[in-house]
Amino acid sequence: MFSFFKPLVLILSILLMINSLPVFAQETDQRQALLASTDPKISLDILDIMMAPLTVEELKTEGDGWLKLIKASAHKVADAKLRIKSLNQKQEEAENALAGASVTKADAEKDSAMEELTHLRAIRTAEIDRLNIVLERINQKTGLGANGMEAEVVLVYRRYIDAVGGIKLDTTDAESSFAGIKGWFTSKEGGKRWAINIGTFTFIIFASWLLARILSGMARRALALARNQSQLLTDFLVSMTSRVIMTIGIILGLSALEVDIAPLLAVIGAAGFVVAFALQGTLSNFASGIMIMFYRPFDVNDAVEVAGINGKVSSLNLVSTTITTFDNKRMIVPNNEIWGNVITNASASKERRVDMVFGIGYGDDIDLAMQVLEEIVNEHPLTLEIPEAVIQLHELADSSVNFICRPWVVTADYWTVYWDITRNVKVRFDAEGLSIPYPQQDLHIYQEQKSMTLPVESAEQVHDHHGTDQMGLEETD
Repeated sequence: MFSFFKPLVLILSILLMINSLPVFAQETDQRQALLASTDPKISLDILDIMMAPLTVEELKTEGDGWLKLIKASAHKVADAKLRIKSLNQKQEEAENALAGASVTKADAEKDSAMEELTHLRAIRTAEIDRLNIVLERINQKTGLGANGMEAEVVLVYRRYIDAVGGIKLDTTDAESSFAGIKGWFTSKEGGKRWAINIGTFTFIIFASWLLARILSGMARRALALARNQSQLLTDFLVSMTSRVIMTIGIILGLSALEVDIAPLLAVIGAAGFVVAFALQGTLSNFASGIMIMFYRPFDVNDAVEVAGINGKVSSLNLVSTTITTFDNKRMIVPNNEIWGNVITNASASKERRVDMVFGIGYGDDIDLAMQVLEEIVNEHPLTLEIPEAVIQLHELADSSVNFICRPWVVTADYWTVYWDITRNVKVRFDAEGLSIPYPQQDLHIYQEQKSMTLPVESAEQVHDHHGTDQMGLEETD
C-alpha cells in the first residue's frame, strides 16, 4: 500500500517545484529591475548599503543603469554647450548689427543657458558619485590586480567617466568660462562640495594631531608609573602612539578628499615582498631594535661598550642606536651590530667594585704598605663600608710586590674614586718611603775562555812570529 503512494508523492513534489519556478524567477527579475531603475536622488550611504549584498553580475546590471543615466546627462550637457555656442553667435551678430534689444535678449538667454549647464553638470556629478560606489563594490568582489590595477570590467566605466566628467573651459569664450567656473564654485556638487571636503580634511588632520599629543602624553605618564620601565621603550611607545594616530588621521583625511587609497594600499602590499628583500638588512636592524627595547640590555644615559664603542646611550630607534663617546663624538650603530655582539653595560648595577693594583719594592715594609692602603680607602668619603673593601697582598711579581685594592662605590662615583685613590697612593707612598719600583730585569753575563795551541816548530819561530806581528813587519833575507 505504501509503495503505491510513494511514486505519487514524488510526482506531486516535482509538479509543485515546477510551478514555483516562474514565481521565483519573477520575484528575482522584479528585484533586479527595482535595483536597476535607480533613483538619481538616492543618498550615497543608502546606495552603498543596498549594493553590499549584490553579486558581481548584479552590480554590473546596477552599473549599467547608472551609466545610462550618466550618458543621458552627458547628452544634455553637450546640448547645453551647443546652445551656448549658438547664443554666442547670435549675441555677436546682434552686437555687430547694433541691435540693443537683440543683444539684451541674447544675454538673458545665455545666462539662462549657463545656469542650466551648471545644473546639468551637478546632476551628472551626482550620478558619477553613485556609479563610483557601485564600482567600489565590484572591486571588493573581484579584487585588485597584483599591480593594484582594477579589473577590466571596472576600467570600462572609469574610462567613460573620465571622458564625460569634469569641466572643460572654452578659451574662446571668456564670459562662458568665467560663468562656468563661478557656477562650479557655487554649485552643491562643485565648489561647495570641495569646500566641505577640504574643511573636513583640515579638521581631521588638526583633530588627529591634537589627539596624538593628548594620547602620547597620557601614554608617557602611564608608563612613568611602571617600575623599572625602560626609557627607550617608553620613548618608542609614545612616538608610535603619535605616529599611528597621525597615520589613521591622514587616511581618514584622504578619504574625506574622496581619494581612493585602496589601489595605493594594494600596490604597497604587492611590493611588500620586493621591499622586504631589498631592505632585509634594515628589517634585521628593526627586529634587533625590538629585542633591545623589550629585553632592555641598556637604557638612555647608560655607559656601555657595544660593537667596540665606549660611550653613553643617547637615543634608540628601530634601526640604529646613537651613542655619544666620552670624548663627545656621536656614533650611529646599527641595532643588528649591537644585538649580535657582547653588550657591556657599566651602569646596569647601582654599585661597582673599583679594581686597582699597587706595587712596592722587595725591600719595602709590607705591613706599612697594607696600613697605608687601608687608611686611604677608609678615609675616602665616596667608598662604601658595605660591601667591605678588599686589600691583600696579591702576588710576588718580577719587579714588585703587588697589592690588590678593591673598594666598592656607587656606580656614578667609579672614576672619581679610582683617580683619587691612585693619586693618594702615590703621595702617601712617597711620604712613607715606600717605593713604587720600575719594571726591572737582572742580566747576568757569563764569559767562557778557550785555550788555543798553536802548531809551532820551535821557540825561536814563535818568538819571531810574535815579533813580526807586533811590528807589522816581515823578515826578509
